[in-house]
Amino acid sequence: MMKHVLILVLGISAGLLSGMFGIGGGILIVPLLIYGLKLSPHEAVGTSLAALLLPVGLLGALQYYRDGYIRIGYAALLAAGLFLGAYWGARISISLRGTTLERLFGGLLIAAGLWMIFRR
Repeated sequence: MMKHVLILVLGISAGLLSGMFGIGGGILIVPLLIYGLKLSPHEAVGTSLAALLLPVGLLGALQYYRDGYIRIGYAALLAAGLFLGAYWGARISISLRGTTLERLFGGLLIAAGLWMIFRR
C-alpha cells in the first residue's frame, strides 16, 4: 500500500514539473522507479511511457493554450516525431543491457545540464 502512495506522489510531482518545465518522466520518474522502487531500467522506461498513453498533459496544455502559449504547428510536428521516435527508441533501448541504458541516460542528463548552464 505504501508503495502505491509513493508512486502516486511521484506522479503528482512529475506532473507538477511537467506543467512548470515540460519535463517529468525522464528526469524524475525513471530514476526514482529504478533506484527507489528497484525496477529494471527497461521496466522503468516502459512504465513511464505507459503512463504517457493517457492524456496526462491535457489540463496543463489547455491552460497554456488559453494563455496563448502553444504553437499548434510545432506541437503537431513534435507529436509526430515523438510517435515515431518512441517506437524506434524502445526498440533500441530493449536491445541494450540495463547498465548501458542507465549510463546513457545519466550521460544525457549531464550533457543537457551542462548545455543549459554554459550556453551563451
